[in-house]
Amino acid sequence: MRASLLTLVAGAIAATLLGLAMADDDRPVMRNGRVVPAIQGVWRSRGYGYVVRMESRGPELFHVAGEFCYPDPRGERDPDGIFEYYRQIGSGAVAFSSEPGDSRYVFDRVPRLPSACTDRTPWTQSRIAALVAAIFTDLYPSFAEFGIDWKARVAALESQRAKIMDDTSLFDALRTLLAGIEDAHVELHGSAEGRSVELVPGDGPTLMHVAAKFGPEQQWRQAYRREILDTILQGKGHDVANGHVIWGRVRDVGYINLLTLFGYGPDGGGRAAADAVFDRAFAAFEGARAVIVDVSSNTGGSDAFALHVASRFADRRRLAFTKIGVGAQGVEPQPLYVEPSTRSRYLGPVYVLMSDVTVSAGEIFALSMRSLPNAVLVGGDTRGAFSDAIDKPLPNGWKLNLSAEIYRDPEGRSYETKGLPPQLKREVFPRTS
Repeated sequence: MRASLLTLVAGAIAATLLGLAMADDDRPVMRNGRVVPAIQGVWRSRGYGYVVRMESRGPELFHVAGEFCYPDPRGERDPDGIFEYYRQIGSGAVAFSSEPGDSRYVFDRVPRLPSACTDRTPWTQSRIAALVAAIFTDLYPSFAEFGIDWKARVAALESQRAKIMDDTSLFDALRTLLAGIEDAHVELHGSAEGRSVELVPGDGPTLMHVAAKFGPEQQWRQAYRREILDTILQGKGHDVANGHVIWGRVRDVGYINLLTLFGYGPDGGGRAAADAVFDRAFAAFEGARAVIVDVSSNTGGSDAFALHVASRFADRRRLAFTKIGVGAQGVEPQPLYVEPSTRSRYLGPVYVLMSDVTVSAGEIFALSMRSLPNAVLVGGDTRGAFSDAIDKPLPNGWKLNLSAEIYRDPEGRSYETKGLPPQLKREVFPRTS
């Protein structure tokens, strides 16, 4: 690791616009503490498996999959924060989002809740197993990429459902059902007979090597941080933004390491704190021959945040990627853009360092930067988990999330499961490190 990073150092996103139209079209869902009358009623999403009942006091979220429907068990009206804004997109259809211009979720008005949403049939372990199968059947996009015959998997589960009598047999059945889905955005967490059980696949070669050779991943990440500060930046770096950003300058090369793309502020927020960090760093980068933006160990965050950071390197508005929910019939893929920041920018050569540890919003950042003519992607293929991690908490208290979206670059290519390839191949984390 040290040698390859040293070589790269030595050798070498105010506005984020994310929508089809201007953010003025996005209006708050709540006014004076109540849902605006225009959108009160019941709505069903295209893709994503949501039904929402918009009562005057706020949204009530339900999850639908196959023949099943159940209220979100988390006890919050908007647990994922997607019903903050809305825009009319046609007769009887709206798009909800977490902030103006952010990722949009298209819903159609329906006359009433589906009858399944008020079904009081007990959630036995056997029924939970069938629900998980239905969720993946409706929403998961990548069975073929992993070589999985999903219909055969579901048929095998159905033949064994009578034997799923307790939480241990439920977990074993789901582990068999989902085996081989090496997706960093697929996770299952629960408990069985007093012990925690979990499926957390999709680590990628480097992190699997770390676990096998070095033990806990956190120890490796701490050593990685020390090496950046002590060796790369020679003890003159700045460890800021709640430990999520490290930056400095080595002679005429600027260096900034984005360890996450969220949580930069003291309250866990981000953009204002990020702007303060980048203002200071970009002042120090003035006149630099090049800047390295290191996301080789980035653990993710949000698309909007990734685009906000990328805007610091943009000369003009450019299409970064498109996204669409699986099964979102009649919905055009949403275009997401990098727009030049009104704050300080660096428009010289930028080298984006990435690896198979780079995941989720870290990959979105790299994909966004690839749209800029002054940026070059260097390192290894990213993890291949571009879709948002969609939360599907189960009625028995277990936590499930999965990928349920398709992202494409401006040429229409998807890198889900495969990872975004670099333009300059370099080994970032040699297996001997």
